[in-house]
Amino acid sequence: MMNFKLKQSAAVLNILIALVVTLVVNFSYLLSMMVERRETTEQQRMRNERPFFVKQHRKGLLRISRDGYGYLICERHFSPAEGVDSIRIDSVYATNRKIKWYNLQDGDSIVCTIFPSKGDSNPVMDEVIMQNGNEITAPMIFDRPKRNQDVAVQLLYYFLLSLLLMTIITARVGKDNYSTKSYLQRCALALVAAFVCYFFAPFIEWQTGRVLMMFQNKYMPIDLIVILKCTMALVVAVLYGRIYGLMSKQQEILLENERLRNENLQTRYDMLMGQISPHFFFNSLNSLSMLVRENDSEKALAYIDQLSYTFRYIIQNGQNTSTTLEEEMLFAKAYGELFKVRYADKLFFDIEIDPQYEKWTLPALSLQPLIGNAVKHNTITRKQPFHVSIRTEGPVLVVSNRKRPKLEPEPCTGIGLKNLRSRWQLITGQDIEIIETDDEFTVRLPLQKPITR
Repeated sequence: MMNFKLKQSAAVLNILIALVVTLVVNFSYLLSMMVERRETTEQQRMRNERPFFVKQHRKGLLRISRDGYGYLICERHFSPAEGVDSIRIDSVYATNRKIKWYNLQDGDSIVCTIFPSKGDSNPVMDEVIMQNGNEITAPMIFDRPKRNQDVAVQLLYYFLLSLLLMTIITARVGKDNYSTKSYLQRCALALVAAFVCYFFAPFIEWQTGRVLMMFQNKYMPIDLIVILKCTMALVVAVLYGRIYGLMSKQQEILLENERLRNENLQTRYDMLMGQISPHFFFNSLNSLSMLVRENDSEKALAYIDQLSYTFRYIIQNGQNTSTTLEEEMLFAKAYGELFKVRYADKLFFDIEIDPQYEKWTLPALSLQPLIGNAVKHNTITRKQPFHVSIRTEGPVLVVSNRKRPKLEPEPCTGIGLKNLRSRWQLITGQDIEIIETDDEFTVRLPLQKPITR
């Protein structure tokens, strides 16, 4: 469910970024559309204010320059020696687009309508009516889609392109999704995708007004404007991918820390509940009842003291992570005494602790599962007394016992040792060493040197 929510959030974010990129790369296109609409509105207002306005006609000789534009010379004082580029007075400017639309040639006799001049500029050719005395039809420009449709196609294409690049650059690739190698691979894939998509970019063919794709453009297969737009979408995707990767990695670290914290709390809770198991509690009560029935009040009172100390230590240290070896050994002795009442003269604890390590630390309640497992899984009789050794070997606490399996072994889940190892790694950053042979079971617990202040 968490992964689904993260993927859903990433998809929504990709869509929003793609929308922003689409609007940015088409900003000039949208701006020109608004300007065109404003000019159209202004022209319509002028026509409404001047209903008698009629387009002016001009007749003249067309001269086309080497750059593709031309002038319609309307007076007879034209001198070819002066060159077309020098003619400005009483001339009509013809854009290269108009010349291409109507397939005009240098020297043609043209009759056309004009846009009136503004200030000192020349009037501009509008619609060609006659060419060399022949009436001509308007070019296929009337097939051009409406401006709104043109804008919709442009916006849709760049939105899909941006969304595709965002999806590629934020795609998850295994566990190493946020490595530099994975990021560079996704950047390379996004570059290939942008290159391929360029050939499917829409454009308006000025000769026919049709909406075509770049690979259908036989006049100019390389369009700098389209290249610029695709490049901008790619650059934004690459930068966004890097930022997204860093943010996602940080989010994963936070989630992992939260998971470890919850796991630690759950482990500590399970440990606490596991220590005060009903089985241990009822065995303790049975041992106490036995002492009461035997009228051994002195042993009964001592047993109650040990039992009280054991449960108090478990409850208090269930909320702590570490304790000193000295405190842990006091608990181990009290905990062992509870078993020694049940196994009188049959269970012994051989303790050899170097005093210099008494202030060293270890995770609290580490000895309880080891002592409990030793008593639980081995045969303890008067003929074969059982010994549990607890000793220090340098800065390592060693707990060992000879193996004497019961004839009817009790079920073993291994949860106690797994929890002990997990707690040890979580608290100390070290691992415990479990050594099991046919004859002996040993656990080595590295102690932590106390922090001096």
